[in-house]
Amino acid sequence: MRRVGTRWQLVVSVGSDALRQERLTRDLHDALREVDCGLVVEFADDGQPVSPGHKGAGVGDIALWATTATAVARPASRVLIALIKEWCARERHRQVKVTYEGNSVTITGRPDAAQERMIRDFLDKANGAEADMAEDGGE
Repeated sequence: MRRVGTRWQLVVSVGSDALRQERLTRDLHDALREVDCGLVVEFADDGQPVSPGHKGAGVGDIALWATTATAVARPASRVLIALIKEWCARERHRQVKVTYEGNSVTITGRPDAAQERMIRDFLDKANGAEADMAEDGGE
């Protein structure tokens, strides 16, 4: 996938149940693609590193990449996180680890106050990086 703008890695966490992870990851993929919000969502290439110093999503992990396809009015990170929170809320045991620019946060179906604070902190960092990227011309 060609990197157009901001890029996040999404990994659905389900423990050691690879079939359930694949099913839920495909469901998240479909849910994110249904919404027309300027995001492109694709399955991560197993040969591509997750981040510098890593060889892949992890043994048996299936991951997604979400990138911005066009300029969006609202920060893309807030849109993406809101969509993931909605998806996770369908079942309280769902968990998605979102990684962006070396920072990560895990979103669950029933977030507590501490997790909401971690999500806000993550979004603050992502929004700052998005603003820096926009000032630098997008890449």
